[in-house]
Amino acid sequence: MDAPAMPPVQPRGLSAPAATGNDAAMRRAARDFEAQAFGLMLQPMFATVDQSRSRFGGGAAEAQWRPMLVDAFAAAATRSGHGLGLADSVLREMTRMRGATQNPNTGDTGR
Repeated sequence: MDAPAMPPVQPRGLSAPAATGNDAAMRRAARDFEAQAFGLMLQPMFATVDQSRSRFGGGAAEAQWRPMLVDAFAAAATRSGHGLGLADSVLREMTRMRGATQNPNTGDTGR
């Protein structure tokens, strides 16, 4: 009997820090984004695993828990610095965007 196909993963919503948010919240959001992206990239790899040979024997229950396990792997890899390396770039862009919103160009020419 073939193992059931792995259901498609629905990305979870990420909470955006406020425009004047603190650096820790922005760093956490950037790391969460990287973990989510890494998890989505790992999903197809785990979909090809022969579940009947796995430690738990496969089945519908294992297929339901697998996306959460993959997300946990991605989050752990990102926290340990072995993720995709996106968090730093995302954080830099968020910081740049925050600076742009805090110093808006009003178009006032001073006349």
